Amino acid sequence: MAAIVVTEFLDPRGLDILSQVGEVYYDPMLWRDAAALSARAREAEALVVRNQTQVTRSLMENTPIRVVGRVGVGLDNVDVRAAKALNVTVVVARGGNATAVAEYVLAACFHFSRRLALVDEVTQRGQWDRTLGGTELQGKTLGIVGLGDIGQRLAIRARALGMRVVAHDPALLPTHWTALDFDVELQPLDDLLTSADFVSLHLPLTAATRHLMNYDRLQRMKPTAYLINAARGGIVDETALARVLREGRLAGCALDVREEEPPASPDPLAGDDRVLLTPHIAGLTTEATRRTSVLVAEDVVRVLTGQEPRAAVVKRKGGKS
Repeated sequence: MAAIVVTEFLDPRGLDILSQVGEVYYDPMLWRDAAALSARAREAEALVVRNQTQVTRSLMENTPIRVVGRVGVGLDNVDVRAAKALNVTVVVARGGNATAVAEYVLAACFHFSRRLALVDEVTQRGQWDRTLGGTELQGKTLGIVGLGDIGQRLAIRARALGMRVVAHDPALLPTHWTALDFDVELQPLDDLLTSADFVSLHLPLTAATRHLMNYDRLQRMKPTAYLINAARGGIVDETALARVLREGRLAGCALDVREEEPPASPDPLAGDDRVLLTPHIAGLTTEATRRTSVLVAEDVVRVLTGQEPRAAVVKRKGGKS
């Protein structure tokens, strides 16, 4: 049977699927021990990770690894180029947590519009302040930067709430189905930033997107607008974000992802009631965790049994996998 190493949390259903074709070594904290991880990799045919494990060339080379399963969709912790060179298949959980992330963004929008945490705190103290009714999302403009799987699901849900939706995605034409069927307006990035009441980021972290939201772009946003990042922390220049907040050029932000996770202490963005901070959990609902675990486990099994994977970003040369 194949040796399968799982280095981070995996739903039991995923583990059950993997155990049908291999001997599974499961240690959700293995990613923290580089030496132990390297030793296990030298005997593994499959490696299953989330976003903490750094899957480098040195980890994969001179090992029997045939497939890396990424429980999620981000690949900034996986050396995809090295995997291709080493003939290692890489599979992801495409679409598995898209609904969860889209709902997180809407939850953040409601957090800022209705301020229920603040209202609860005030009311719990015995005050009965009926001036804290907040604002409605209907009629507000949501700007979506990156109209992929998550962005599209978010757009549909926001339109159902009566929001105007504008989006920036250079890969899409004005004939894209979200534009035609759901009245999503495709715009240049600068136009989106100046018109949106909420700006939500849905991009991979690449050399081109790192610090995409720099000081110049952040200060283009309306001073009444909110930034929401549930994609990758490095897309936002956090130093610039802190400066924009200090200068009162932005109403607030919700950050589920950070440039450094967890952030260093003291965190310059903590302690500000305009800032909502969560620990990279937008895609970690109970349902999404189970779904992504199963999707990746099933594709890992396909590779190990010589079948075609359904969501591979890199495929082994020669045969199906």
